[in-house]
Amino acid sequence: MSAPSASARRSIAPLIGNACAMALLVACAWWLGGLHDAEGWQAMPSTTRRQAALAAVLAYAGLVAACLYRARARDRSARPAPRVPQDAIWVVHASQTGFAMELADLTAAALRKGGVSVQRAALERLDETRLAGITRALFVVSTTGEGDPPDPALGFVRRVMPLSLSLDNLQYAVLALGDREYDHFCAFGHQLDDWLRKHHAKPLFDLIEVDNADDSALRHWQHHIGQLGNGNEAPDWAPPRYGSWQLRHRVNLNPGSMGGPAFHLVLEPAEGALPSWTAGDIAEIGPRRAAGDVEEVLRRIDKPGNAKVRWQDEVQPLASVLARTRWPDLATMSTATDAQALADACTPLPHREYSIASLPADGGVHLLVRMMQRADGVPGLGSGWLCRYAQPGDAIALRIRRNPNFHPPSPHVPMILIGNGTGLAGLRAHLRARVQAGAARNWLLFGERQRAHDFFHGDELLAWQANGMLEHLDLAFSRDGSEHRYVQHALLARADRLRQWIAEGAVVYVCGSLAGMAPEVEAVLCSLLGEDHVDILRAEGRYRRDVY
Repeated sequence: MSAPSASARRSIAPLIGNACAMALLVACAWWLGGLHDAEGWQAMPSTTRRQAALAAVLAYAGLVAACLYRARARDRSARPAPRVPQDAIWVVHASQTGFAMELADLTAAALRKGGVSVQRAALERLDETRLAGITRALFVVSTTGEGDPPDPALGFVRRVMPLSLSLDNLQYAVLALGDREYDHFCAFGHQLDDWLRKHHAKPLFDLIEVDNADDSALRHWQHHIGQLGNGNEAPDWAPPRYGSWQLRHRVNLNPGSMGGPAFHLVLEPAEGALPSWTAGDIAEIGPRRAAGDVEEVLRRIDKPGNAKVRWQDEVQPLASVLARTRWPDLATMSTATDAQALADACTPLPHREYSIASLPADGGVHLLVRMMQRADGVPGLGSGWLCRYAQPGDAIALRIRRNPNFHPPSPHVPMILIGNGTGLAGLRAHLRARVQAGAARNWLLFGERQRAHDFFHGDELLAWQANGMLEHLDLAFSRDGSEHRYVQHALLARADRLRQWIAEGAVVYVCGSLAGMAPEVEAVLCSLLGEDHVDILRAEGRYRRDVY
């Protein structure tokens, strides 16, 4: 006969112990009973004795309760932790006042709406073992005092951050909360980002700073996390206050290209003066649905498009609301009691961001937008509106967002600009600013598919090169069979020039594709300059990226 298992022995042991205790109590009662005569105790016990007896009973009850609680706690700790899906994105917060926790909850909800498995956690709950098993994580962290981590995160800082870990399998992003009135703005967010990079974690996108709950920075964060899901994005947490602009001009820059069509667009304010902006800033666009799609759904639900409804504190036609919103399912739309009920069931479409390719001196906001298509052939939300549905003269909802992390350096500083595809937009604005300032130490490395079709703004770039305002122009067209297939290969081939320019104080600005180009360019920079040197450039603001 086999011996009982360990779990069986653990379950039998308490029963044996309880039986022994009961036997001991019975023996004590029998012995104490023999000390009394038959008449028993005739007088009532004193108040003091009654209180002592009650205290003893309560103490015993408390002891029993404590033992039961500890036993249950051991049972709970012995149970295996709920299994976290391997592809889950961890949303981790480090909060002092609760705001970071609130934003982490909003982030998790947006990801779940996009069909992503999510695991929530506080930073102090992570250790080296758990970190090693995470493949994707979003950190929402605040800074308190003069650059200190939040109090709950101190344990992580003291226990985990001094360790030498390998986080090669971790992709991450950091939302850093802070206040620019303090000298060490978003210091803990930067400290965490630096630590993750040094342990070989790979950024999903660059750190985003939030100054005093700045809604534009939060929309930028939401824009990025929206791209991690299946496209079913949640409405903006804080919808931008758009201005009314008009589409003045649109031209296809690459007819015949094997890639998607790319358009140069010019937008101007519908009324009033042109606002100011700086090279590197972003245009936030409020997209609209195709008019035909709105008319079709109104027909199917039998609702009048000209019915007046109140939406976002403004009275407007129902059709206009439907053009700018995400709709509930058709059954819900059909059963809405009236036009106002239908409008109330709609949520605003999320904004889209585009690098501005011009300066105010150019007379309008210039964009370089590629028409994107989903797997089912439906145009992308923002690019479909700008490149197909909107017509010259149509109203465009637009807001300019400052992007100080990508603002230009001093004109006397040499500038290396690296980008691919429509990422040329942000670099073009910088080059125009440099030309305007008479700064000629400029080096552009640009990559696309075919020179004959995809050399965006090629005449302008070649003219700058000819008149000495663009000192070097290195091109990489991947489908032309050229020596350097991609822009990172063109950079690698210019290793000596890169080191020379960096030694002369040059800055490096990268704009374009986050998936592919940006990490490959960084890998080349690290191989040629060393990871520590690249970290120093980043810390000094000499290595900046606007990637998407």
